[in-house]
Amino acid sequence: MTLQTQMSFANSESGKLYLVPTPIGNLEDMTIRAINVLKSVDLIAAEDTRNTQKLLNHFEIKTKKISFHEHNTESRAPELIEKLKAGLTIAQVSDAGMPSISDPGHELVEQCIAADIPVISVPGASAGLTSLIASGLKPQPFLFYGFLKRKPKDQVEELQNLADEYPTLIFYESPYRVKKTLANMKKVFGNRQAALGRELTKKYEEYVRGGIDDLVKWTEDNQMRGEFVILVAGNTNNNEKTKTEYDEIKKLPVEEQVQTLIDRGNKPNAAIKQVAKLNQLVRQDVYNQFHHI
Repeated sequence: MTLQTQMSFANSESGKLYLVPTPIGNLEDMTIRAINVLKSVDLIAAEDTRNTQKLLNHFEIKTKKISFHEHNTESRAPELIEKLKAGLTIAQVSDAGMPSISDPGHELVEQCIAADIPVISVPGASAGLTSLIASGLKPQPFLFYGFLKRKPKDQVEELQNLADEYPTLIFYESPYRVKKTLANMKKVFGNRQAALGRELTKKYEEYVRGGIDDLVKWTEDNQMRGEFVILVAGNTNNNEKTKTEYDEIKKLPVEEQVQTLIDRGNKPNAAIKQVAKLNQLVRQDVYNQFHHI
């Protein structure tokens, strides 16, 4: 594994990729910085240029647009990389919220990093975090999962894999599937505490809180409109087991702690981060020790 560090981009000769969040409902979700970035860049790579044009019109932004979505990523990303190498600055936007979060974008970021092109993330609206802090469920730790698979069998399998997770779980779901998804959650999770957030930051923003049984009944009695965030309390019964497992891991040398977590399915960076946290060490020191640097 090669350590890669993005140095200060102030004097970079290439262009820069800005990841710019857009409103998740209310147009005032836009930050002043986000507006100024969209005005100043050479090009905006938009998930849906028609949708983005409405936003640009509202804020009187005249910047040129180019489409960049899940269906043209393979052909469009190399084109955008060449523009960035030539010195153009590009802002990437999705239809709502943060790019790459259940939206296109990650592939372009990966290619920029590989080409040593600066990537700058502009903070802003995110439906997952917005709903989490208003849900009434424990905000830390949390696990953002996004959209589940559509087929019932696959979805149940995914949920079963998450059943022992201690963090609060965050999912996105469409109004057309939220009833079936909650029904599957009831089968797998039982009647855990949960919350629904819909129409976030809009006029008719709404939260529904209670057990999963309560949420299922609410979907049966109400018409489903707007995009949903589903939040489910983590498995607190599994917390003591997790603590015991970590206590056992901490008895091992640091390098072996990392390897044990990797063997259990964690990605190397995640394992290094967890070991640093467990031992109150600097992450870079654990990285160096594991890789014998």
